[in-house]
Amino acid sequence: MALRQQRPRTDRQQSAHPAVELRAVRRSYGRGDSTVHALRGIDLVLPHGSFTAVMGPSGSGKSTFLQCAAGLDRPTSGEVLLGGAEITRLNENRLTRLRRSRIGFVFQSFNLLPSLSVQQNVLLPQRLAGERQDRRRAKELLAQVGLAEHGRRRPGQLSGGQQQRVAIARALITSPEVVFADEPTGALDTRTAHEVLGLLRQAVDSMGATVVMVTHDPVAASHADRVLFLADGELADELVRPDPKAVADRMLTLTAAVGARYGYAGAAA
Repeated sequence: MALRQQRPRTDRQQSAHPAVELRAVRRSYGRGDSTVHALRGIDLVLPHGSFTAVMGPSGSGKSTFLQCAAGLDRPTSGEVLLGGAEITRLNENRLTRLRRSRIGFVFQSFNLLPSLSVQQNVLLPQRLAGERQDRRRAKELLAQVGLAEHGRRRPGQLSGGQQQRVAIARALITSPEVVFADEPTGALDTRTAHEVLGLLRQAVDSMGATVVMVTHDPVAASHADRVLFLADGELADELVRPDPKAVADRMLTLTAAVGARYGYAGAAA
């Protein structure tokens, strides 16, 4: 299976601005003594055409980071920019339209609609965005993820790995500026996970996509160009051109440091 460039890159993808930028992003929950500081001032630039993995101990802020960067949650303070455009202060309607047209999502649980066919699931972002449903492009994407003959089937008739391939095709249908993947291989066996990660890697290399992936798996992270490590809501470390052993060693060191800080062995709760 190989993804290939489907159409010329848009002006927004060719922009000199980073794909994603976070400026002093903080996110807190609760008040007073019960306040939880999930993110503590994240400054980060992610260029177009990059593949970034985000890792960290439990409670490090990975999920909050992804939700704020993707416009699914609003920071308590700071700014999030997508292609140079500040999205933090958009009203909910504009933010929803932006997510539907300019951002792709891949989730651990696939999030396919069981009542729709595979092809209809792929086309769903265009339908929700009020765009013309490009069935030809949907068929091409399904062919590229190895599901050319499965467009009329329902998700329940597919294996988990096949459903995740559908989710990748769905994420790419609008040629989004960024694809956010939340533990995309968490529910898959090793071989199938490798195939799915290969598709995300090819989306970056062949289509110029930008992928941001939260994962707990050092092998999955090694498919990325760079691995960012979060701890206590802060960027604690990074690796460029990672390999699985280096990622695993860095995670062990970070987890031990967090455990020592809180006076117990293991990850932060």
